[in-house]
Amino acid sequence: MIVRGVLRHGLLRVLVLVMLVSLAGCSRQAPETSTTTQGYDWLQFNGDAQHAGNNTLETTISVDNVGSLKPVAGFPITLPNAADDAPVYLRAVNTASGVKDLLFVNTKGGDVMALDARKGATVWSKQHPAGSCKVNHREPTCFTTSSPAIDPNHQYIYAYGLDGYVHKHQVTDGTEITSGGWPELTTLKPYVEKGSSSLTIATVKNGTQYLYVANSGYPGDAGDYQGHLTTINLRTGTQYVFNANCSNQLNVHFKEPPATPSCNTVQNAIWGRPGVVYDPDTDKLYMATGNGTYDPKTYNWGDSVIALHSDGTGNEGKPLDSYTPASYKYLDRTDEDLGSTTPAILPTPANSKIQHLALQSGKDAAIRLLNLDDLSSQGGLGHTGGEVGPVIGVPQGGKVVTEPAVWRNPSDNSTWAFVANGEGLSALRLTIDGSGNPSLVTQWQNKTSGSSPLVANGVVYKAQSLWIRAFNAVTGTELWHTPSGAGHWSSPIVVNGVLYVGDKSNHLYAFAINGIVPAAR
Repeated sequence: MIVRGVLRHGLLRVLVLVMLVSLAGCSRQAPETSTTTQGYDWLQFNGDAQHAGNNTLETTISVDNVGSLKPVAGFPITLPNAADDAPVYLRAVNTASGVKDLLFVNTKGGDVMALDARKGATVWSKQHPAGSCKVNHREPTCFTTSSPAIDPNHQYIYAYGLDGYVHKHQVTDGTEITSGGWPELTTLKPYVEKGSSSLTIATVKNGTQYLYVANSGYPGDAGDYQGHLTTINLRTGTQYVFNANCSNQLNVHFKEPPATPSCNTVQNAIWGRPGVVYDPDTDKLYMATGNGTYDPKTYNWGDSVIALHSDGTGNEGKPLDSYTPASYKYLDRTDEDLGSTTPAILPTPANSKIQHLALQSGKDAAIRLLNLDDLSSQGGLGHTGGEVGPVIGVPQGGKVVTEPAVWRNPSDNSTWAFVANGEGLSALRLTIDGSGNPSLVTQWQNKTSGSSPLVANGVVYKAQSLWIRAFNAVTGTELWHTPSGAGHWSSPIVVNGVLYVGDKSNHLYAFAINGIVPAAR
């Protein structure tokens, strides 16, 4: 995976950026993560718009020394509410108290916070609270589990608020931008439509930068919610809405009946941890929906993987393409959402018959390979089945509600996927047979449960209830573990020699080699 270099100052930054962006066209994955001669940034969930969870820039923590990780002084810190997601990171920010490396979190209570990444102190904090919002007008108070995202120009942080809007703040001091369409509406029904998934930012093929915001329902699947994606042009502030129910109603935020516009079908949540992934090769968006009605004739797309243009639009009120398992009725009846995960894009070798592949799991404990150029392998919409090769079981068993990490092994350029869930962690390797047929083969597995994993410099990290663990990516050997608070969706990041992760008890942890944060680079 080629990472676009970005120097922070002057003409040299521009020249290097132009050079590396042109080179990035040779790579399957072109992440939004940025690097400098003095370190690198981590701008969104799992590092890029593909949400691969593969940090190729980390050099400080390795297989050889990860066992020496110790808590950083000043951590763990206590937040006003749990950050039930993953933090993002921006280095060398000019704040009122000097130049600082910053961590940003968005808490369940709607607190957008900038934290000193080296010491844990709060640099600034802004609130977009629930106010009187109650889930389904009852209990509990409305909440979010959405990670924020930093724009590629390093000027603004975007975060989902409990008022149903996504908010734009200056990274330096938290000043909110309230012009040019901001804050941007993402739901008219925040009491029933949850911002569960992380925000995504992509620079698409024509150079436009978009912010993608997915909405779902709250746990329990109650109420009048419709899964939908709001796509926002970061330059103009214009937006487009694609609804997974009643998709023929174009570019509308639904109201609750009898108000209009509304939709008489519900559910079809978009709630995988990334919400949506962008593939630079196909220049399309891919997402998966949860339980609900699947009926293409009535424009309803439950328990499906759907493809859209990078600007969030489909074709005549429908997606561009779709995949729906033949078992969709059973999945809906038994609450085994296909869309509990988001498609994980797999870099594919030249000898594969299919050049654009994704792994799709779900709550049914199955793993599917999909052809991103023809999701059903049958041409167009309205088909069921059509996976690439046989559907296989999750090696460790159990439903998957996390996002797999995708890794290119630098020793042989092979593609691996790491799948974590409540039953354990498994590593699968993409193999191509003599006829060019791709398949996934289990390399190792264990019974240590966890949230969405991350790979950095040959080490797989994951958080689980009461523990944080690290494994050798190739062998699965456990290299390190330490106690932590209980977790839920919170997942780790590793950046510039420090491991950061939160828990559901309002804590944020930091670990470095011997507890010492490397000097600013």
